[in-house]
Parts: sequence; structure tokens; C-alpha cells
Amino acid sequence: MPERAPLLAVRDLHAWYGESHILHGVVFDVRPGEVVTLLGRNGAGKTTTLKSIMGIVARRRGSVSFEGHELIARPSNQIARLGIAFCPEERGIFASLNVEENLMLPPHVRAGGLSVEAIHALFPNLRERRGSQGTKLSGGEQQMLAIARILRTGARLLLLDEPTEGLAPVIVQQIGATIRRLKSEGFTILLVEQNFRFAATVADRHYVMEHGRVVDAIVNAELDAHMDRLHEYLGV
Repeated sequence: MPERAPLLAVRDLHAWYGESHILHGVVFDVRPGEVVTLLGRNGAGKTTTLKSIMGIVARRRGSVSFEGHELIARPSNQIARLGIAFCPEERGIFASLNVEENLMLPPHVRAGGLSVEAIHALFPNLRERRGSQGTKLSGGEQQMLAIARILRTGARLLLLDEPTEGLAPVIVQQIGATIRRLKSEGFTILLVEQNFRFAATVADRHYVMEHGRVVDAIVNAELDAHMDRLHEYLGV
């Protein structure tokens, strides 16, 4: 059976913060319905890659193609309307809004977003806490709210930056179950992770980044066979 054409194709992607050249020719693909992780040490360029796809890095060049649309020259609001959503590591929960107001904040960008009822079924805690101030939630609940918020928009490609960072193991398991369920419902997910053991529970494939480049690609089923190599990359 032939491989599906990529939903997202990144080619020779470069990005800068001011004069600092962060990405040096990043290349990878994400196919429809996959969960793909970007692994690497701090400073490898993983988060900058997500921001560059989303158009929130001031200077970038190369090619980022989503469903055949070239994104490099487009502003971030146009990129979002094509069906890509970004969930940042800092979560971006608004302290002045309650859970329900935070959830309803992003606009629908295209058809196919989850209803509030479907989101509450996925995250029952958010239904129970819907009148609470957003920043009064636990870290795990804030992460659930940050993911829930982008599910309303109609985006089909979700960019998740370190969704398990700082969370208790039981909450990490819940986030993993959520990602697997979203995949089963047809979402495509590009995930930045430091925790490759968590990544192995959700992902189809992994790309390893070093110094602003993709230096390796590992299919999840072959992860155990490449564990020594992965430990060397990640310094664990």
C-alpha cells in the first residue's frame, strides 16, 4: 500500500530570533492521522519549529506546506484559518476569565471543531470547574483547558508544545489517553516532548533534533532497537 501524501511537509526550514540563527534547514513530514514527535535536548530548536510552522517567528525561510498550501509567506491568522492550532508550553490561560470563558475565547476557523459537550466528555474536570477562574486550576487541568480550547476551532493539525511538562505521572497518563483518543477521531498531532518514554506511548514516529536540524528519524515500533542511540542524543 503506498504511503499517504504528507499533510504537513517541512523543507529546508530556517528561522531566526533577531540575529540568532536557530533553525538550519529542518526537514520532516507529518502524514494525515499521525502523531509525530520532535525529540531533543533543550535548545535543539523544537519549539522554534512549531512557532515557525505557525508563523509566529519574525524571520523564516524555506518551505512549510500544509494540505498543499505554502505557509512561509502567510501571517499566523491565515495559517490558523487553514486548520492548524498551536498549544504553547506556557498554556496561555487568561486569569481574568473563568474556565468556560477561556474555552469559548478562540473563534471557529473552519468546520469540524468539537462541541462543548464533546469537550466536556473528553475532559470531565472542565465541566465541573467551568465557573472557576482559569488560573485557579491545577497544572493538569490548565493543560487540559489549553488543549480543549484549540479543539473548538476546527483545526485538524494540532501543534502541542511539551504538554506533559511539570505534571504528575497520573496526569501525564490522562494527557496520553487524550492524545490517543484525538488520533482515533482523525486529528493529526505534532508533539514536542522531552519525555521520550511518554512519547513512545502515543506517537507513530519520532524525529530527533540537534542544533536546529533534524538528525534522525525513528519509527515508534523500532524505538527499543535504537535506545542506545536515543540516549546518546538526549543525554539521558
